[in-house]
Amino acid sequence: MNEKNKIIIGSDHNGLNLKNSLKKFLIDKGYLVQDVGVLDEKPVLYPEVAVQLCEELLEKDLDRGILICGTGAGMAIVANKVPGVRAVCIHDAYTAERARASNDAQVATLGAQVVSLALAKKLIDIWLENEFQGGRSLPKVELITKLDENKKVNL
Repeated sequence: MNEKNKIIIGSDHNGLNLKNSLKKFLIDKGYLVQDVGVLDEKPVLYPEVAVQLCEELLEKDLDRGILICGTGAGMAIVANKVPGVRAVCIHDAYTAERARASNDAQVATLGAQVVSLALAKKLIDIWLENEFQGGRSLPKVELITKLDENKKVNL
């Protein structure tokens, strides 16, 4: 299995149970899963987990990462602060699909207090099954990349 079949996953203490369940789900589907924590319910600052996951995702040229907190929103905000990362909070099937197909998001965030395990599995399956389609979305993603590179963006 190459690095493109490896998923990196992390959560804060609020997302621990969902993270552990999704990790098992992904392993059972044949993915190699790297867990960046947390490993227990001791409260942590979720930005630390998000930054660690995003930096490893980019450094190791991994294909996808999953971050879980209470709502998914905080993890998405932090992940999108890491240049080169596009993260989308997914809570419905259409957003899960378009996060990849239109936005080329390498990181999906989920809210453990917002989605059930069954829905989370469905959303992650949809997200993993889709690839960036380019087309009319390509100029938009290229513009996001320029922003990440601190280049002047002419709108």
